[in-house]
Amino acid sequence: MSKIHWLGCAAVLGCGLALAQQSGTAPDNTRTNQQNAGTATGNADNQRQDTSDIKLTQEIRKSVIADKSLSTYAHNVKIISVNGTVTLNGVVRSEQEKQEVEMKAAQVAGKDHVVDDLKVQPAR
Repeated sequence: MSKIHWLGCAAVLGCGLALAQQSGTAPDNTRTNQQNAGTATGNADNQRQDTSDIKLTQEIRKSVIADKSLSTYAHNVKIISVNGTVTLNGVVRSEQEKQEVEMKAAQVAGKDHVVDDLKVQPAR
């Protein structure tokens, strides 16, 4: 690689780091995850290795990820299936996103089999 190429890469990385430091927003939702740790089925440790539960979680995840109108926060919600009941946990950016994620889960699992523990935290 040429010296110019390396300098360009370093400049791009430096700008990205500077922007991340200036934004002041946390890159994750660790605090929310800790608050939700006590939810009965709302953490990944409760995800069963049952084939039907795994398939249920995968189908919902694919549907959520495929929707490019949703924020990164919505794309990263926790989806936990236990005995056919799906728990949604995490943070989304709006009430509309919350409803969209819940609707996608209900389309796969059935409305009566979705527990919505999502929280709304608008961008600052």
